Amino acid sequence: MTEAAEGMVADADAATLLAIESIKQLKARYCRHLDAKDWAAWRTVFTDDFVSDTAEAGGKVIDGADEFVAFTRKALGRPGQATAHQVHAPEIALTSATTAHGVWALQDVVRFGPGLTLVGYGHYHETYENISGQWFIKSSKLTRLREDIVTPVFSLYVSDRLRRAIGRLANVVMKP
Repeated sequence: MTEAAEGMVADADAATLLAIESIKQLKARYCRHLDAKDWAAWRTVFTDDFVSDTAEAGGKVIDGADEFVAFTRKALGRPGQATAHQVHAPEIALTSATTAHGVWALQDVVRFGPGLTLVGYGHYHETYENISGQWFIKSSKLTRLREDIVTPVFSLYVSDRLRRAIGRLANVVMKP
């Protein structure tokens, strides 16, 4: 390979790594703003046409970033309802100069009320779009490996069947 060709490859590799790092920073802001309940800042990580799919985890599909933020705010935004979302081991690949996809390992903790906490494990499967030099989350699908309900008295593993039933109940309760 010529020196010029090697330089072009190095530049392309550097650009790819910079894009991947930008997506990692984007996902870090997603978690921080969500757990801080900073809904306006959290909205800025999504494209306007964002799609959330939590159907396999007992939830539903929500089209539109504004709709998703409003739904999540209603579900997780009560005072004293602490959450902690931690993502790890990203697998990110650029699919073009302005698109990418990624998979993140997830562990989250959601306090539903005094003495009732969900500890969940799973993955986010996401797509990203670069608009005017900035990366955004375009779609996110949540899959669950395990959910545990933890109380001061006992801990309960939530089976797939129970998770689906809880999801159906939550959808009924959360309807406007």
